[in-house]
Amino acid sequence: MTKADIIEGVYEKVGFSKKESAEIVELVFDTVKETLERGDKIKISGFGNFQVRQKNARVGRNPQTGKEIEISARRVLTFRPSQVLKSALNNAAEAAAAAAGGSGNDGAS
Repeated sequence: MTKADIIEGVYEKVGFSKKESAEIVELVFDTVKETLERGDKIKISGFGNFQVRQKNARVGRNPQTGKEIEISARRVLTFRPSQVLKSALNNAAEAAAAAAGGSGNDGAS
């Protein structure tokens, strides 16, 4: 799914013009980006949590040469899905497996 797909979905479901829908989606993404840039956590009920975490510098290894290199300290974005989202994903996977004639477990029927 792309940003254009999200804009199209807002346009179809809410009834705003495409321009208004695009502005709303852009505003939401800008707000999320600015919040994360400040290092604040974002909690979306029923969806999950976005959090910026600090990773310390560490020594890594170039897999081709085996030479040690320093990996610089940096901030990384993590996402933890909510239980509601996890359940929805698992229920959808089970329904798809049942429709395909599988057991919905690990694929080893």
